[in-house]
Amino acid sequence: MTATLRVLLDQVAAPTDPILAEASRDLARALVAGAPDGCDVEGIAPAGADDLRRVPGLSSVRRTALARRELAAALQLGVATGIGGGMIHSPTLMAPLVKHDRLHDHDQTVVTVWDLRAWEAPDELPRGQAAWQRAMLKRAAKHADAIVVPTHELGERLAERAKVGDRTRVISGAAPLDFAVPSDEVGRRRHLGVPEGFVLLSGAAPSDALDAGLAAVAASGLDLPVVVLDVDEGREPAVAELAESVGVPERRVHVRGALECADRAAVFGAAVAYLAPSARTAFPWRVVEALALGVPVIAHDTPTHREVIVDGGDLIAATDAASLIEGLGDALAGALATTSAAERLGVMAGDRGRVFSWHGAAERVWQLHADL
Repeated sequence: MTATLRVLLDQVAAPTDPILAEASRDLARALVAGAPDGCDVEGIAPAGADDLRRVPGLSSVRRTALARRELAAALQLGVATGIGGGMIHSPTLMAPLVKHDRLHDHDQTVVTVWDLRAWEAPDELPRGQAAWQRAMLKRAAKHADAIVVPTHELGERLAERAKVGDRTRVISGAAPLDFAVPSDEVGRRRHLGVPEGFVLLSGAAPSDALDAGLAAVAASGLDLPVVVLDVDEGREPAVAELAESVGVPERRVHVRGALECADRAAVFGAAVAYLAPSARTAFPWRVVEALALGVPVIAHDTPTHREVIVDGGDLIAATDAASLIEGLGDALAGALATTSAAERLGVMAGDRGRVFSWHGAAERVWQLHADL
């Protein structure tokens, strides 16, 4: 008899978040590749969405009767959606979180929480999304058999907001499968209008963190270009103005939005350092990508960064914004003062980066469902 793991792939088929779409796709691919003997993987996708050819090897695909938006609303209310039961794993909170019988019917539902923006920064989410996430966490606290989080820190913060008991399980994310600097990296950067040898930041960080990161570049005294990725469409001028206001001339600032995996890897390939000033309780996806490619990482010393980076980068403790800017600036200048210093940080990053793997995450997901 075949045991089927049913995976919600709404973000793959009808993406609303590029990062979660990549994570869902790569976890599903790793689950298929690592399926134990006698097990297979079925995809669950909303009606009217794209096909799932980006996840080869699925035993089948179950389409719901509802499109993604209507499906999300139905799941929030706990009404019937036609998804059914069995072993259900969701890389997000999108799942049928209803009463079920794990003991007799062998139904089990596992969801994933990657960040706490719905509580820490609801204004950064699309309209209604924060309320949806909060409502779905309440349902998860009541009905989920397990809740996957990427760090122990996030699990602890989650437990402060919901009665999850001992049901949290830590399974980290990773850089995309086969994430590597492409052979045509120079051409890709030229096409993107990105220079060589720059400090890299993510525009997905909170505005105050991005402010601190740009100010740290200015404080370092280094006359280097700055590239900011993941900036929402229409915010590019605001980021350039922010850089100018903290002492980084606009001519040195290159602002880009969400990039496809290969283009992003090409950008990382020319970065001399990655700055991570955020204090947010969220899985630091771009930090993990920097580690995977051996890019020197200089980060705010927060519980999340401490847990993810460990000894793979330079962690800067700070008591306020001013000390953070000064510390990051000094660390950046020191990291790039000599070739050997930069190479040392790069080696440390690469060593730490090998810890994160979607295949390892998939193995732990299979084990979690077996334990349930």
